[in-house]
Amino acid sequence: MSAIDLQKYKIRTDLIVESIGTSNFSNIKKEEKKIDNIIISNITVLEDIKDIGKKKGNYITISFEDVTDTSNRKKLEDILTDELIKILDNLNISKDDSALVIGLGNYKSTPDSLGPKTLNDLVITRHLYLLGEVKIEEGYRNVSGFIPGVMGNTGIEAKDVILGLVKETKPKFVIVVDALASSSIDRVNKTIQMTDTGINPGSGVGNSRIEISQETVGVPVIAIGIPTVVDAVTIVSDTIKYLLKKFSFNKATINKPSHKLKPVTNINYLKENYQDLTEEDREKILGFLGNLSEEEVHQLIFEVLSPIGYNLMVTPKEVDFLIEKLAQVLSTCLNRCLHSKMNKRMDIA
Repeated sequence: MSAIDLQKYKIRTDLIVESIGTSNFSNIKKEEKKIDNIIISNITVLEDIKDIGKKKGNYITISFEDVTDTSNRKKLEDILTDELIKILDNLNISKDDSALVIGLGNYKSTPDSLGPKTLNDLVITRHLYLLGEVKIEEGYRNVSGFIPGVMGNTGIEAKDVILGLVKETKPKFVIVVDALASSSIDRVNKTIQMTDTGINPGSGVGNSRIEISQETVGVPVIAIGIPTVVDAVTIVSDTIKYLLKKFSFNKATINKPSHKLKPVTNINYLKENYQDLTEEDREKILGFLGNLSEEEVHQLIFEVLSPIGYNLMVTPKEVDFLIEKLAQVLSTCLNRCLHSKMNKRMDIA
């Protein structure tokens, strides 16, 4: 019997925290800290890891709850600004080095419009530097921005467009903003990943293009992304996982009077720390599915939905509002990092 190619069953994700999971890689260093309800994971990959498709470099993942809450959003902006400045410092980028910011994605597709919308509120100054006659206040660096569109509309790879721009405008570094894909419902529109390793455009909508990195464009490339979509296979797989967690919660609290007084819709069983069900319990609830690992369940759902074309890409119903808020967070952070004059940073405990 020939070996089964499991590559096609791999969970689609651009987030390194999901790629490594609980695995112990000898060539990875990880540090994690928490500021209120925001978690910052700093991961350093010491050498390329082909198994998970991650390159050598630094990855910062920021997980947060509700970006629509003003207090949370301001806190997130401060933390994001602080972490991006660290990346710039690590790359030895000075406050006067010119920058090119690229907004990848499709403006006509809301979940894929994060990049273009981020550039809407970016403070662009390169044209003022070119004029020469205009005195530019100290604290504003030379910043240009561009939205290359999608290959389906232009017929041109984003990498080729950026390569031409870098050749002509000669920025010291490039920042690329794009939508990403996640393997968890929990992380959609609630996670920001920044890395100095570059990016593969289109990965957030399952249409990965040629890599944009220092190796391909010749200058340091910082990639900033947020997962905005999740596929149906992941949703179904996660639902089965949550179903088991729900039964585990019920089993542990069924005889607690306080539990009986709470409306079912107000109980977040994911935040409760209860033991997983036994194998016997899992089998009683889900039959043979109960004995499958999470990866095996995912593979099975993939085999069910993909052949009939039902592995749809899904996004929250309030995606328009969320993308606007997330784009505001990113543009605010970029303006504060690129233009020191605009960086009204708050103390972060």
